[in-house]
Amino acid sequence: MDKFQDLDIYIEKYGQKLIDFLPSVIGAILMLFIGLWLIKIINGFIKRFFDKKDYDPTLENFIASLINWDLKIVLFVLVITQLGVESASLVAIIGAAGLAVGLALQGSLANFAGGVLILLIKPFRVGDFISAQGVDGTVKEISIFNTKLTTFGNQLAIIPNGKLSNDNIINYTIEGIRHENLTFGIGYDDNIKQAKEILLNLVSEQETVLTLEDKMPMVAVAELGDSSVNLTVRYWSKNEDFWNLRWLILEEGKVRLEAAGISIPFPQRDVHHFNLETLKK
Repeated sequence: MDKFQDLDIYIEKYGQKLIDFLPSVIGAILMLFIGLWLIKIINGFIKRFFDKKDYDPTLENFIASLINWDLKIVLFVLVITQLGVESASLVAIIGAAGLAVGLALQGSLANFAGGVLILLIKPFRVGDFISAQGVDGTVKEISIFNTKLTTFGNQLAIIPNGKLSNDNIINYTIEGIRHENLTFGIGYDDNIKQAKEILLNLVSEQETVLTLEDKMPMVAVAELGDSSVNLTVRYWSKNEDFWNLRWLILEEGKVRLEAAGISIPFPQRDVHHFNLETLKK
């Protein structure tokens, strides 16, 4: 009988607590399901918002995932609070953990912030040829923490986004056309007008050289150097024609100048030799 009496006491004691706690449990469960439903609606709204914008897919997925996890953390705190757990202590623990992680990952957070800025501002896109951080190459991939470039030598250069976003970036692709200045040196005894005519004819013959109203090819005297008269050849071309055109004009320019008897001098230095014995006399 004593055992049954003890059982009745436990049932009465803890049963009442369970009954008192039951509304909190039901409220927490309802809050959980309603919260997950609202998060799903918010995620759908964010997806539709990004579909109307021209943001980078990497940035869209990252922001959507970040918002999704933030909302779930908030929901978790609300559900735990509904069950009677002190929210102040829980928030303090989460804040302390976040601070510790932030201090430990300062460099990574800087790269993260730089990646977000690059994806938002879009100073370059995948496929653009850029120069940054002393590296020239074609953008292969833009991620949250780093950017990958393929160099001329088919090497993979990985640049942290933190440094990349704070440095000067030259984008050679974004404008669609490029301006080139090539220098040819001729001797002081050579005919300048003849050399200019040869080079201008060479450039004008190339179909890939642009002849727009304000972007006509030209040849001018750039400098009277120590050993040569330097002529500059200026022209515009499309990005896809730039390198082949540059190589052709450099090679064919030298061939035509030499065929016309115009020399391309190299740096010279006059050396005067004195006989010390003669000077002493």
